[in-house]
Amino acid sequence: MSVELFQFRYSPYNEKVRWALDLKQVTHRRIDLLPGPHMRQVRRLSGQTATPVLTIDGRTVAGSSAILHELDRLHPVPPLKMTDPEVAAIESLFDSDFGPRIRRKVLSILLGDLGYFSRLFGEGQPPAKRAMYRIVLPLAQGLVRRGNGICGPASIEDGERAVQEGLTYVAERARATGYLVGDTFTAADLTAASILATVVNPPNSTMARPEPMPPSFAEWLGSVQAHPGAAWVRTIYARHRSPQTVD
Repeated sequence: MSVELFQFRYSPYNEKVRWALDLKQVTHRRIDLLPGPHMRQVRRLSGQTATPVLTIDGRTVAGSSAILHELDRLHPVPPLKMTDPEVAAIESLFDSDFGPRIRRKVLSILLGDLGYFSRLFGEGQPPAKRAMYRIVLPLAQGLVRRGNGICGPASIEDGERAVQEGLTYVAERARATGYLVGDTFTAADLTAASILATVVNPPNSTMARPEPMPPSFAEWLGSVQAHPGAAWVRTIYARHRSPQTVD
């Protein structure tokens, strides 16, 4: 079976799929894309412009939730329980609510240092492509802001609230068993931990950031590390983030 993941390296939705592929020990190839220039290639593959996109023997599946459903069907062990209504509700909460709101806060800080922004999202690209990306980024940053709903201070403040809401949610819900649904790891845990990893930065995430980080970003990340929800993210990663299965 030939499996290829078209991805952004720094994206919790792509991290979700990488994690599921690694957990289920599906050998695959990862194709790194640059946000913005990626659209033509992804549209040609899938008819839309969002990542992640997975191809399985030439067949295309787009979107992290759809991909996890397909992986659970093709590789049922270990199960992510994608058809469990409670699991699905938590996945949707983080995918559709907390995730986009948190992203606004993260991107608003990163856009304050375009050099670091281009290093982060251009990691793994050829030097010439990274250099060109850095040149056009000042012109494109307005599109990044509009495309992600960063439309003023209120949207950024809402992103800060979403960080606290998401961390509090996992800390309280996992208090009894350590997991969000029942007493086993499911797609609910995988999704929540992936989304929150953008602010917790667990050491074994595949979204590790280039060092040194801008002081403003490092300071903000440091401010959330003592939250019990951040401890939960680190624990879930330590217990369940499997070694990579890249071909």
